[in-house]
Amino acid sequence: MKLLESWRETEGRVNTTQELLSWVKRRNTETAVSIKKISPERDKHWRYFESEGIFANESRSFFTVKGLVCGETQQPVYIQSEIGYLGILCKEIDGILHFLMQAKIEPGNVNKIQISPTIQATKSNFTQKHGGACPAYLDYFLHAERYEIVVDQIQSEQSSRFVGKRNRNIIVVVDPNEPVEALPSHRWMTLGQIKQLLHYDNLVNMDTRTVISCIPFHLLDYTQAKLLFNDKALGRSICVGDGENHLPQLYREINNIRMFDQQPAQLVPLHSMQKWHWENGEFVCKDGYHFKMIFCDIAIEGREVKRWTQPLFEATGTAVFGLICCETAGVLRFLVKVRKEFGSFDGAELGPTLQMEADEQPSDEIERFFLTCYEAKQGVICDIMLSEEGGRFYHEQNRNVILRLPPERLPPLPHGYFLVDYKTLCTLVQVNNTLNIQLRNLLSLLEA
Repeated sequence: MKLLESWRETEGRVNTTQELLSWVKRRNTETAVSIKKISPERDKHWRYFESEGIFANESRSFFTVKGLVCGETQQPVYIQSEIGYLGILCKEIDGILHFLMQAKIEPGNVNKIQISPTIQATKSNFTQKHGGACPAYLDYFLHAERYEIVVDQIQSEQSSRFVGKRNRNIIVVVDPNEPVEALPSHRWMTLGQIKQLLHYDNLVNMDTRTVISCIPFHLLDYTQAKLLFNDKALGRSICVGDGENHLPQLYREINNIRMFDQQPAQLVPLHSMQKWHWENGEFVCKDGYHFKMIFCDIAIEGREVKRWTQPLFEATGTAVFGLICCETAGVLRFLVKVRKEFGSFDGAELGPTLQMEADEQPSDEIERFFLTCYEAKQGVICDIMLSEEGGRFYHEQNRNVILRLPPERLPPLPHGYFLVDYKTLCTLVQVNNTLNIQLRNLLSLLEA
């Protein structure tokens, strides 16, 4: 109940939402940042290893970039096998649970500062392979067994950009009497305030969104929780469900793909991809593509390392991620699709209704229906531009849309689509690598 009460508390007991916005604005003004595109030849720390066909730094830490071929698809991909922390520290303050959030600048952020988890660190970061300082608050997560653990899940990231990339999404709650200092880079806020900040384009980063999407609200007792839900259909969907056991059908479809329908993806040297070439210091696709690879010289005040260089994938357009929800018998249900992506750790995951890159066209009747409704502004309850992870992606912001429509308006569902309650989705998000990052991010936008 404490988590739901925090969701309903939109003004906080430590900082008002307006004070949080002023804090972000002030830190944006005061923090020195310099990000310059450079040619790869000027990068003294990263180089191309011809024999392997990869870009890597001299220590081979953090990540590498290699080519991937899967059917007609050719593109660079990140290879980053290590699992990092995306951790949020919580504490009850004046009877309300607050989240300690960070104002963090990543090199690819379109707007400098975004609201990030308490800690957001790769294993290379917190083992200090970069030679910099140790991330603040790390011990709370290294020794999470000392505290109440709300979430501890290893979840996937963008499977169209990474191969098998996962991070550890974790939320721990300390005792109300334990002193925890909020550094100048951090502020206490309620879950409701985080939801309010999600109304602003590109303000709450991808890592925060995925962590809060993992909160196990499905364990709430609706007889106690129902008074806290303005949206009763969502409350019943979360706590009670629609009375159906969707898991066998969902797992059957997911497991069939994982077992029988795997199109092999092959990692190849970057120089072997015929469709890609170097142009003005950027690695681009000759036929056009939804991203390209660039190199940047980066200096950010207040980071564990103050200056570094690295490759980034720069978006060349805006993707659209969309979710349809329908109310049936007083319960909200969500239209999801089983999606296979070449970089998925386990082959297939549940994704949103629509997941369309900038250079793609709708692939079936449901996707065309979604876009028709959206363009006509029918049933739109959420329409927000949100950034992808700025540590690897340069200025990549995508449109996230939720439509609430009468169920009778839906076309017949093609194979692979399922209408399920939130309780089912919340149950599945407790299982590693089952809901993809796009679906988790859309679920994080829901309002109680």
